[in-house]
Amino acid sequence: MPLPEPLVRLVEELQRLPGIGAKSAQRLAFHILKTPREETDRLADAVREVKERVTYCSVCNNITESDPCVYCRSDVRDQRVICVVEEPQNVSAVEKTREFKGVYHVLMGALSPLQGIGPDDLKIKSLLARIDNGVAEVILATNPTVEGEATAIYLARLLKPLGVRVTRIAMGVPVGSDLEYTDEITMQKAIEGRREV
Repeated sequence: MPLPEPLVRLVEELQRLPGIGAKSAQRLAFHILKTPREETDRLADAVREVKERVTYCSVCNNITESDPCVYCRSDVRDQRVICVVEEPQNVSAVEKTREFKGVYHVLMGALSPLQGIGPDDLKIKSLLARIDNGVAEVILATNPTVEGEATAIYLARLLKPLGVRVTRIAMGVPVGSDLEYTDEITMQKAIEGRREV
């Protein structure tokens, strides 16, 4: 039995979301179909509202309702320390620690020549422009992936000649895990990032 056209269209649109395959999209579409109208209206309103009210900060590229974002306009944040992350959701991960008191810069991705993502596709020029404003340190907090590492190395080469301190977040064995399950690259990073106790 063929599906009604509106349901087919919903499945196709849901499939465009990251991590949603054909079966998941169909499962979600049927769930939405059987959900009461008030709930689906709230979902549609939430999607519409996020597109209307949430934007990107003109300074750091983080998501925000007001421009500049809360971090960039804060008087208590250290504007001389910039933490560079790949995506806006990475800001939340750093903020959860309640340790970082500087500001952020979101690259909106990582270098990936295989996917056709080069330096011009990232928010690197605006990062370099921010360095002139008395920045003392740039913390490179890109993901511990091949692309994240390549991005960190590329940025370090650009930033060091500008006289700014460039650091990289430590990587290694997660707290609560056993060493016997740690892969060699993670163990190598843990040994490289060791500190005195």
